Amino acid sequence: MNAASSHADVSQVERWLSVEEIATHLGVSRESIYRWAEAGKMPAHKVGRQWKFWVNEVNEWVRSGNAREKQQG
Repeated sequence: MNAASSHADVSQVERWLSVEEIATHLGVSRESIYRWAEAGKMPAHKVGRQWKFWVNEVNEWVRSGNAREKQQG
């Protein structure tokens, strides 16, 4: 194996998304993202004072049905 093949192609490396980016991706408000992240309801990672997200984790969370909010009443 050579050095070039031992490194992932940069275009295939997933990057961290911000609260604003993940809110746009999901079509919800930033406030919802903060509420879910702080409550531990969605996959989120605290980096310093900021929340960061892997889009694949969030997509799986949505697909699994865990993103549904419980109805009050």
